[in-house]
Amino acid sequence: MTDTPELSYADLVLPSKIVSRLDVARLASELERIDGEMAMKDMRTKVGKEGAALNVLHSDRLDAFLIANNLSLKDGRQRDRLIKQVHILKDKVPVIHMTFAVEADPESLGQLAEWVRASIHPQAVIAVGIQPGLVAGVYVRTPNHIHDLSLRGKLSEGHEALVKELEVVNGRG
Repeated sequence: MTDTPELSYADLVLPSKIVSRLDVARLASELERIDGEMAMKDMRTKVGKEGAALNVLHSDRLDAFLIANNLSLKDGRQRDRLIKQVHILKDKVPVIHMTFAVEADPESLGQLAEWVRASIHPQAVIAVGIQPGLVAGVYVRTPNHIHDLSLRGKLSEGHEALVKELEVVNGRG
């Protein structure tokens, strides 16, 4: 971790590998696990029971997060502050609900998360849903807006015009 006296959740950068609030929660859990393992290693060292070197395993997601924020997990107090700030971040991130017709692949969700963070909010996460009835497109819900960008929505919008055109074609209009 760099020499930052006050680490704030608002300054944390979310890489594209972290897409959802669940990913942020997993990040917090992983940080707590690593903190526990490193604290145990430190305690064993202090009492003279030096064992084999501790290789703390962590996910690509945590690795990307640490790199994006220029952080290290070596100092226990800084790890503790980081864990607290990630928990706050988990509770405060803006969530954009997106419903698709089919399941989106992780790479596409990562790109979508990058776009959302660049366009809407730097810490926004996506809650993904699936509804095959949308046929194509996406249904987007934010705390104060709903956008139906699906094929079903576009067909519904043009229903009246389509009925009028069919009546004209059939000679009833």
